[in-house]
Amino acid sequence: MNTSGERENPAVTSAGHETGHGRTGPDGSAASSVNGHVNGGAATMERKVFDAEFAEDRSHTTTVLSPHQRVRAGVAAGVLAGLVGFVGRLVARYARRVWDSPTSQRVRAVTAYRARKAPTDVARLVWFVLRGNWRWLVKFWSWATYADLRADARRARLAGDAQTRRTAQELIRSDATARWAKAGIVVRRLVITARIIGPVAVLLWAVNSWMVRAAMWPWLAGLYAALDTAWSMLVVVAPAVLSALPVVWVVAAAFEGRDKTPGAGWLVRPDRDDADSWIDERMISKALAHLGISPLDRFYKDGGELVYTVAARKDGDGTFAQIRLPMGVTADMVAARRSKLAANLGRASLETWPTKGDEDGILDLWVADKGVLRGGAGEWPLVHDGQVDLFEGVPFGLSQRGLVINAPLIGVNWLIGGRPGQGKSAALRTLLLGAALDPTAELWVFVMGQSPDFDPFAPRLARYHMGMDDSVAEAATRALEDLLSEMERRGKVLGEQPGRPPKVSRKLADRRALGLHPLVCGIDECHELFQHPRLGKKAAELAVRLIKRGRKYGIVLLLATQSPTKDSIPREVTRNISCGVAFSVADQVANDGLLGSGKYAAGIRATELRINTDRGTCVAVGITDETFELVRTFYVPLEDGADEVSPVIARAMALIDDAGRTIASSARLEIGPAAPAEVDELADLAAVVGREDRVRTQQVLARLVEHNPDHYSGWSFAALASMLADHGITARKSHGVMTVHAADVTAALARRDTAETHGDAAGEQSGTRGVLPTTSPAETPRADQGKHDSGRWGDADQGTR
Repeated sequence: MNTSGERENPAVTSAGHETGHGRTGPDGSAASSVNGHVNGGAATMERKVFDAEFAEDRSHTTTVLSPHQRVRAGVAAGVLAGLVGFVGRLVARYARRVWDSPTSQRVRAVTAYRARKAPTDVARLVWFVLRGNWRWLVKFWSWATYADLRADARRARLAGDAQTRRTAQELIRSDATARWAKAGIVVRRLVITARIIGPVAVLLWAVNSWMVRAAMWPWLAGLYAALDTAWSMLVVVAPAVLSALPVVWVVAAAFEGRDKTPGAGWLVRPDRDDADSWIDERMISKALAHLGISPLDRFYKDGGELVYTVAARKDGDGTFAQIRLPMGVTADMVAARRSKLAANLGRASLETWPTKGDEDGILDLWVADKGVLRGGAGEWPLVHDGQVDLFEGVPFGLSQRGLVINAPLIGVNWLIGGRPGQGKSAALRTLLLGAALDPTAELWVFVMGQSPDFDPFAPRLARYHMGMDDSVAEAATRALEDLLSEMERRGKVLGEQPGRPPKVSRKLADRRALGLHPLVCGIDECHELFQHPRLGKKAAELAVRLIKRGRKYGIVLLLATQSPTKDSIPREVTRNISCGVAFSVADQVANDGLLGSGKYAAGIRATELRINTDRGTCVAVGITDETFELVRTFYVPLEDGADEVSPVIARAMALIDDAGRTIASSARLEIGPAAPAEVDELADLAAVVGREDRVRTQQVLARLVEHNPDHYSGWSFAALASMLADHGITARKSHGVMTVHAADVTAALARRDTAETHGDAAGEQSGTRGVLPTTSPAETPRADQGKHDSGRWGDADQGTR
C-alpha cells in the first residue's frame, strides 16, 4: 500500500490475490514490504496493514449504482414513503372519527363528570354502606321481635277487630314455636355430628402419632395424604376468604342502602337504538313521587317503596307497567295529573296513559316511545285485495302498541264522534268498506247531510239516502222500524232452529233460506235525526230498542256524529252502545257522551287529542279486551284526485258475483207464529224437586216459574194441585207446611213409564186406557157420607180418607 497516503486501485487476480506493491501469500500473511526493513517494518507494517484493511473494507462495501438503478431506488423509496404517509393519514382519520363519535364524547363527558363528582360519590357510597347496615339491623329486629305481626295486632286492637287481633297473636306464638323447634333440630344435628366425627378424629390423630406412614396400610397412608392435602388447601383458601368477607360485606351493604332513584343514564339505559325511549321502574317511581299527591308524598317520606305487580316491560311501541298504589292513593288521582306525570317522564300527554286496573288501587301505566304516535297507520290492509268475514272483524287501525285491530261488527253497535274534520266519517267509511267485502252482508246507509262521502258505495247498498230534507229523516226512521220488525222475525227463526241458538252464527248466516245474513246500517250525522222536531223522539226510541236487542240477530247499527251532547245523542244510546270511538273532542261532556260515563275521570280522555295535529287518531273503548285503545285509524282516500274507495266497491261486487249472490234485498219473508212446544209437566216437576227429599209447594211453584216462565208464570196453587192430582201425587204436610215428596214424583214417573210400555205392548196407543163412560153412575152416595168440613186433610186423617 502506498505510505504517502495515495489510494491505489489494486487489481484482483482470478485466484483472489492482490498484485502491486504489497502482496500476500496464500495464507494471507505479509510476504514483503517496500522501503522498509523486516523487523522494523513489521511493526510499521502491522500498523499499515490495519489501515490498509480498513481502507480495503470501505472500498469493498461502497456500491456504485448505475443511473438506472438510482432511478429505481428513488422510485421505491418514494412509493414506500407515500404508503407510510397514506397509512398514517388513515390511522389519524380513524382516530379522529373515534374521538369525535357520540360514544366517545359520552364516555369522555361521563368520565370527566364522574371525576369531578368523585368526592361526592365516595361520600354517597359511605352513606349507602351505613344505611345498608342500618336496614339490615331494622330487618333483623323486625324478624326477631315480630314487629310486623305486633303492628297488625295493635291496629286490630285499635279498630276493635278481636278476631284479627287473635289471629295475629296466634301467628306470633306459632312462629316462635316453629323457630325454637328449628333451633333444637340444628343443635341436635350438631351434637350427633360431633359424636360421630369426634372419636374418628381422635383415632386418626392417635394412629398418626404412634405409627410411621411407611408402616401403615396403603389405603390408610393414602387417607392421611388426602387429609394433608385438604388441610393445606384450607390453610391457603381460608385466609383469602376471610380477607374477602369484609369487601363482600361492604359491597352488599352499599347495594342494600342504595337510593331507589335513577342514576346516570349510561348506567341505566341499554345500548339500543331507542335508548331515549327507555322507561324503567325507578324512573316511574321518581315521576310518581313528584305529582303532588299528599298520601303518596307521605308514603315516600316514610321510606316506602312501590310494589310493581307487572314490572316495566316492552309492550308494542311503548312500555307497560302495573303498580299497586299505597293506601290512600287511587289510580284516578294519578290519572287526574296525567300532564304532570308525562312531563316527569319526558313525554307528551298523548304518549302517557295512566288508567285504573282491576282495582281502584291498581295503576296501569302505558308510556309510548318518543314520537311513535306521530305517524299514521299506513295503508288499509284490504285496499288492494282480500275478503272479509264480519264474524271475525274488520281491520280498523293500529293500537298504541303498534298492533292491527280487527274491529268487531257482529254482536256490537258503534258510536263514533269528534270535532269536524278529525276522521269521524273516514272511520265509518272504513268499517262499511270492510262490511262490503263480506258477500253475505246487507248494507244500509243514511247520510243526514249533503256529503258525498258514501256515494261510491251506492252499487253495493240495499238502501241509500243522503240529504238534509225531511224525506231522508223519514227514510231513516222507517229503516229503524223495519230493522225492529226484522229483529222480531229473526228471533222467531232462531226459535225454530234445532237447539234454539241464542244468536246468529256464521253457519246460520250462510243459509240463504233463513235470511239471517249480517245487516249493517250506518247513519252519519245521526244527531240531525235524533234532533228532528217531528221524528227525533221516535227515531231515538227505535234506536235504543234496536241497540239493546238487535245485536244478537246479526243486526249492526253504526252511528256517527260531530255533536255528542246529552241533547243530540240519547243517554240510553250512550249507555247501551258496545263500541265507543272519540276523536278530538272539546270537553268532558263530549268525551263521556261517546266513551261512557266516568271515562274522563278514569283517565280515558279524547280531550288530550290535538285538533288537526292528531287527525285520524281516536280513543276507543269496547273494540278489544283492553280498558281502552288509542287507535290510529286506517284511511282510505276519497277526495279530489284520489279515490281508492271505488276500486274496493268494484271488488266487493265481483265477490258477490263469484259467490252467485245478488245485493241482499230489504224485503223479508213472512214467517207465521211457531206452534207452541209441548211441555212435560211431570218431567219439569222432577227437575225442580231434584234430589231433595221434600220441597215446599211454594218453592215448587216458584221453581217451575223460573224453569219455564212462558208456561208456568200464570199458575196458582190450585193449578199446581190440579197438576199433582193428574199424576197421582198428593201434597203432604210436613212440620206444619205442605210439601211435595221426591219419592212420590219418582213413583209417578215410574208409573207413567210402565203404563206407556204396557200400552204399547197391548197394542193400544200410549197414554190411553179404554173409553170413559158418557154419563155418571145413577147411584147416589151413602147417607152416612156427609159433607166434610172445609180445609185440607191433616196427617192424622190420611188413614181415614
